[in-house]
Amino acid sequence: MAYKDYYKILGVSKNASEEEIKKAFKRLARKYHPDVNKEPGAEERFKEINEAYTVLSDPEKRRFYDTYGSAVGSGQWQGPPPGQGDFGGFVGNIGDFSEFFQQLFGFGGRARGSGFGSLGDLFGAEVRRGADLEAELPLTLEEAYRGGEKTIAVGPERLVVRIPPGVREGQRIRLAGKGRGGGDLYLVVRLHPGPQMRLEGDDIYTTVDVPAPIAVVGGKVRVQTLDGPVELTIPKRTQSGRKLRLVGKGWPRKDGTRGDQYAEVRVVIPTHPSPEEERLYAQLAELVRARG
Repeated sequence: MAYKDYYKILGVSKNASEEEIKKAFKRLARKYHPDVNKEPGAEERFKEINEAYTVLSDPEKRRFYDTYGSAVGSGQWQGPPPGQGDFGGFVGNIGDFSEFFQQLFGFGGRARGSGFGSLGDLFGAEVRRGADLEAELPLTLEEAYRGGEKTIAVGPERLVVRIPPGVREGQRIRLAGKGRGGGDLYLVVRLHPGPQMRLEGDDIYTTVDVPAPIAVVGGKVRVQTLDGPVELTIPKRTQSGRKLRLVGKGWPRKDGTRGDQYAEVRVVIPTHPSPEEERLYAQLAELVRARG
């Protein structure tokens, strides 16, 4: 029977640290685990990797292997010395370990458990997280407010994402099974304010252009909200910079209420006034000069 060089199987040196052995195992196991790799020979390669790690990750088994491993198959090996090498009872299927391993450690069929387990069983929560992927999901305020479906490209694959209405900055959306090796893909929401709106807390802020005459005498202008355009009443003698509040037109809250929207007035004059407008503005200018 051929000697098995567990160090070579894991690709580490004989004086490798426990951390180096652990990292090598994780890297190789992720690559060859049957849940991930369906190529011929991957399962056998994984069994070798698992066997090597079973030995080298345990200080007692590793010392025993370093001392007696080379004797197995030499024709002189008579099994472990009395009181040594009795390592039965660990989790694993005896059929998943080589004859070399069984002879070296003198199992006698006493290993219990079955199979090599899932990636999660092997690595625990830390590696389950390692199999997950994370990416950013840019959304306009309107997309985030409405929710619904959005198609995104992840590598060569196009995925349909269901966006909850009122999703917030930094919130994560989970796509089960779309990560690495069957893990999950987490999309982190990034809200991109548009030219008309920005979100601060639960409130929406926007700028509304108000023609100078309406700012003076009052009137109505249209302002964009998350629910569509609405008419906003401009009080008489409104100055630039004044904020007018639209109650309940902000971001949805968990309790079912909504924040407010604040429309900041920007008084504008016509860039291409008609002759009649110029005449009227000239009369207004004369009145201002006369008033001093």
